[in-house]
Amino acid sequence: MIRVRSVATNATEGTDGPPEDGSDRYQGHPIQRGQPVGKTPRLGGIFHVACGLLALVCAWTDAGHLGGAAGAQVTRSDAPSDRAPGGVGTAHRGALAVAQRPRVHPFPGRLPAPPLRGAGPWLNVDRPLDLADLRGRFVVLDFWTFCCINCMHILPELKQLEAAYPNEVVVIGVHSAKFHAERDSGNIRAAIARYEIEHPVVNDADLAIWTRYGVTVWPSLRIIDPEGYLVAGHEGEVRFADLDRFFKAHLPYYRRLGQVDSGPLPFGRPAAPEVETPLRFPGQVVADEAARRLYIADSNHNRVVVADLAGTVLATIGSGQLGSDDGDYRVCSFRHPQGMALRAEFLYVADTGNHLLRKVDLAAQRVTTIAGAGPAGPGTRPGLAGVLGTSRARAAPGAAARVRRGAARRTPLRSPWALWANATDLYIAMAGAHQIWRMPLDESSIGPYAGNGHEDIVDGPLLPRAAYQTGYASFAQPSGLTSDGKQLYVADSEGSSIRAVPLDARGQVTTLIGTAHLPSNRLFTYGDVDGQGPAVRLQHVLGVVYGQGRLYLADTYNHKIKVVDLEQRTCRTLAGTGAAGRSDEPAAFNEPAGLTLAAGKLYVADTNNHLIRVIELEHRARVSTLTLAGLTPPATKTSRRPTGDPRVAAGT
Repeated sequence: MIRVRSVATNATEGTDGPPEDGSDRYQGHPIQRGQPVGKTPRLGGIFHVACGLLALVCAWTDAGHLGGAAGAQVTRSDAPSDRAPGGVGTAHRGALAVAQRPRVHPFPGRLPAPPLRGAGPWLNVDRPLDLADLRGRFVVLDFWTFCCINCMHILPELKQLEAAYPNEVVVIGVHSAKFHAERDSGNIRAAIARYEIEHPVVNDADLAIWTRYGVTVWPSLRIIDPEGYLVAGHEGEVRFADLDRFFKAHLPYYRRLGQVDSGPLPFGRPAAPEVETPLRFPGQVVADEAARRLYIADSNHNRVVVADLAGTVLATIGSGQLGSDDGDYRVCSFRHPQGMALRAEFLYVADTGNHLLRKVDLAAQRVTTIAGAGPAGPGTRPGLAGVLGTSRARAAPGAAARVRRGAARRTPLRSPWALWANATDLYIAMAGAHQIWRMPLDESSIGPYAGNGHEDIVDGPLLPRAAYQTGYASFAQPSGLTSDGKQLYVADSEGSSIRAVPLDARGQVTTLIGTAHLPSNRLFTYGDVDGQGPAVRLQHVLGVVYGQGRLYLADTYNHKIKVVDLEQRTCRTLAGTGAAGRSDEPAAFNEPAGLTLAAGKLYVADTNNHLIRVIELEHRARVSTLTLAGLTPPATKTSRRPTGDPRVAAGT
């Protein structure tokens, strides 16, 4: 979790307990540390959400009391939370805990929902929406930003909600950007397509709606009832089952009053047809130089494409259907695969959306699942034993969660994103756990190798005994891995940093480029600055590959490929104008992500262009576009039907 940085106190992030709720906090929001999240002057303390659970508490604001049988006292929004021992600041936990007054309205402290004006444009819908247009339906506002792994995790849950209540519940995505590149509507449109979002989205680039609704966390939900009143909220990740219980509990009340409109929704989606391309948002690419092979994670076609270095397609691995089936190349299935690693006759695949690791036997042409047991739930962290989701401040002595390893096929994973293998081990960038994991190639066990689980950019020893223990290294959504044989190099995306992790576990994590040296604001300091040492700035770097004393980087949100001289600690732009584009001359990219080296060429997964680009390192970084001869989209259309299968219940 990214902690709020108080403008008034200049408090630093990452110092007041572990990430419990699967969320990112907006560091620039003017809220004091210790003040209940969501308790802002605009909202008047309408609710507080227990971390990681759908615990919804409505404040009876006109009387200064908590609505409910307990009748707990609450203070006004300008009072410190430690003066509200039973109220807004200390909401009780539960799968669905809603404090309410019996025999009256289920939400006695509800307030008129603030308007949705002041933002735009509206995307994925045929016209701007107003809350008045949606009377008779519950409205769920999902405050998200497309870089955020936690925001990605709840999108499939919201998709299930939309399928279960197609007319009674309207989901609206309020895109509230963290990075500068995320304010651009074109980039948001690409993210809507990449994440297969089907509900309306409004670009809240200036955080107008975010501020009006008192949001401080990605992701956050706000729920508006059929009469247009704000009644509930939630922070962090959430399961469809919890949302389903909420609406099953409260829809009958409004139905009895005749206030639910079950007719067709009063808006439509734009009629722009989806253009089919041979690749669809390719995320990663890896080369086998000796065999002259290229392996491409064709992420949104849910398959891996095998080609030679000249672009002739040799095979496709996967049916193209969303799924997690093992088997031969034709029947096996993936869900938005990302990183890959080669070792001998095996290709290892991070099946990110399934939260699994898969192994491709290239000789037998078969795929098997080797690690993962489905996604971990909200508020939990894989690789921990003991008490999960308990802050150090509240945990009993000795009750802190312990870092541990487990059996590979029985250990839940959390968005494995990138892989690197040596002769003995497979290393995993576990983006959703903010750690680097390790699995021996005998597949006997798996668990954390580096990182205390706290989302931050902090250097130090690799791994504590207790989860979230300070004084150890922290990562922030690691998304790229490479190595020179002595150290792993990590593209640490949410901190826009490049980290070095020794393969000798007795060493320490260091930061080559990035923000570990800053006393605060480490996850919100980024830019596009070449140079040396601490002056260098990147923006959400996703890819990294090592070659001959250099690191090549996919500086994703700057739409550039950069190169780092490890001896001089310098960084310079190799290719890219800094603006999204798809030309070879001048070289332009659109959110490049994966990188690999072979035969003096750098192969780039140019994700939003649905292309593989080639940079000739010996010819002044000349850029061309690789033609994948014979490649077509999957013959079977990928299913977008929500599923309750826990193996495929979370997205990328």
